[in-house]
Amino acid sequence: MNIANSLPILAIIAVFIVLVLGLINMMRGGNSNRSQMLMRWRVGLQFIAILVIMGVLWFTQRGS
Repeated sequence: MNIANSLPILAIIAVFIVLVLGLINMMRGGNSNRSQMLMRWRVGLQFIAILVIMGVLWFTQRGS
């Protein structure tokens, strides 16, 4: 597995982890500020994941 395959997978896993942490916090009735912060992190990580995926696609298509 090379870097082009592992970067998008790591980005998606990071988004998933933050999503699950936010959902668990909300289901347990935890601090609403913490849930809000986790959801903001999720949105930011989704943006980064999209950029990583698009960058990997662009570089792999360009190299062919």
